[in-house]
Formats: sequence, structure tokens, C-alpha cells
Amino acid sequence: MSPKQTVEEWVKRFNAGDLNGLIDLYTEDAVNHQVVTEPLVGRDSIARMFKIEFGRAKMVCIPEHIHEAGDWAILEWKDPLGLRGCGFFQIRDGRIAFQRGYFDQLTFFKLQGIPVPSEYLGSE
Repeated sequence: MSPKQTVEEWVKRFNAGDLNGLIDLYTEDAVNHQVVTEPLVGRDSIARMFKIEFGRAKMVCIPEHIHEAGDWAILEWKDPLGLRGCGFFQIRDGRIAFQRGYFDQLTFFKLQGIPVPSEYLGSE
């Protein structure tokens, strides 16, 4: 699969909540760095993150644009609640080797009705 096709498949599996299918798209040593958290290394760590996120929120990724350059695909997305973000995916042999995502986590919490962790707000 090309980088664009891999990301299109990622969106399909993400929207279906298909945890096993989603994780199959990552290399064993993949790195997933959502800039609001520390980088996650390896399929097991990435799977734990998705399991938590799928368990606490109904997430839908609506692609606005998918750009491809070499072994990279860039996904600009929105969701039905108004959240927007982008993700950068480096693809190796049809699988995601590196992913970095940018979105506003505070807005995500508020739109999903998730209580904002006190450590997120800092000390007063």
C-alpha cells in the first residue's frame, strides 16, 4: 500500500473502532507521538492508548485532505463535534513506522464531556 492508501485504511479501521485491525497497520517498533503526551513505542503501548481512548470517547475521523510525499502521508482531519487536527505518518513497507498527531486536547475533553484532569490545568 502507498502511504496515502495506508492512512485511508487507518481512518477506516479507526472509525470502525477496530483495535486489532488498527494495530496491524503499525510496525512492531512503531512510534506514536501525539504531541499532548509522551511518545509511545511499540505496538503494545500504542494498542493500550487506543483501547483507553476508544473506551472513553466516541471518536470519528473525517479526512479533509491526505497529502503524500515520499514515504510520508499527512492527514488533515475534523470530527463531527468540531475538533480539528492533523497527523503525520511515516510508512515503511505498507505499515506505520512513525506517527505524530496535533490537536487541542482541552477542546477534545470538553467536546467529549470528559473531566479535565487536575494536572492538566496546573497548580493555582
